Parts: sequence; structure tokens; C-alpha cells
Amino acid sequence: MSDDEHHGHDVHFESAESGASLTYPQQAGTVRKNGFLVIKGRPCKVSDVSTSKTGKHGHAKCHFVAIDIFSGKKYEDLTPSSHNCDIPHVNRQEYTLLDVGEDGFLSLMDESGNTKDDLGLPKGTDDADKLAAQIQSDFAEGKELVVTVLKAMGEEMINACKISAGSEK
Repeated sequence: MSDDEHHGHDVHFESAESGASLTYPQQAGTVRKNGFLVIKGRPCKVSDVSTSKTGKHGHAKCHFVAIDIFSGKKYEDLTPSSHNCDIPHVNRQEYTLLDVGEDGFLSLMDESGNTKDDLGLPKGTDDADKLAAQIQSDFAEGKELVVTVLKAMGEEMINACKISAGSEK
């Protein structure tokens, strides 16, 4: 064991990259539909929860069906309702779209005027592909767009787009 493992509570603050601060614990029995949950190391949105009755050995179990928020892949998990499970910190941030590069990467600007150039058009699911096509066509028409970036567990993806209220087209 390394020395870090013996310090328990200090480790979370020193190593933000370790994955420790990307999630927080929550009792499985309190996770609801449309909430978020980590299954097999992936941030997911819960689409269905069912709870079985306590059995002979005394634990009610929660059966979760959840969809990966980035890939759209479906996951299932079975957890005793009294146990903790990991909940991802999910953040949404809006950016004004400045440019769509030929390589599919976007140039974005936040409310403070900072630019972000490391995100590509969404892809990987039918919805993401439709959103990417919508962004490209609206941008080509000269519409001023605001995109919403979803961020969880070190991953980011554009998951929504709307025409800016200030757009006069």
C-alpha cells in the first residue's frame, strides 16, 4: 500500500485527477428515475428503477436501468438499497458558437469571453448525429447559436443547441 492510502480523507483533495472528486456517494435506495448514476465506470442517466422486496437474507435490491450520457449505451445494475453507489457530478454550461471548423471542431465562447476550441461536433448516437447536422446547417445559414456542453467524469460533449435570443435572423 502506498502512503497516500493511509491518509484517507486527505487524498480526495490532493488528487483531483484520480477520479475521487468526479463522483459522490449516495444511498442506492434514494436514487430516482432521471437522476444520474455511475455504472461500470460510466456516467449514466437513470431511465428506470425498480426495488425488490427484502428477501430471506434481508436486503431489498434496487434494479437500475440507465443510459450512458455520452455514448447512449444502455446499462443495468443491481445494488442493495442500503448500499452507497457513485453519483457523477454533472455540469452543464452554455457557450456561444463562433465557428465550425472543417475538421469538425467548434470554436466556442463562454459568458466571460473565454474561448474553447477543444470540442468537436457531437457524434456516436443517432441523436448526436442529428444535433451535429442541425448545428452545421443553422451555422451555415448564419444563425447565432448557443450550445450546451454536458460535462461529467472528465468527459465533455455538446448535448443541445438553440438559436440565440439575440439573433436577428
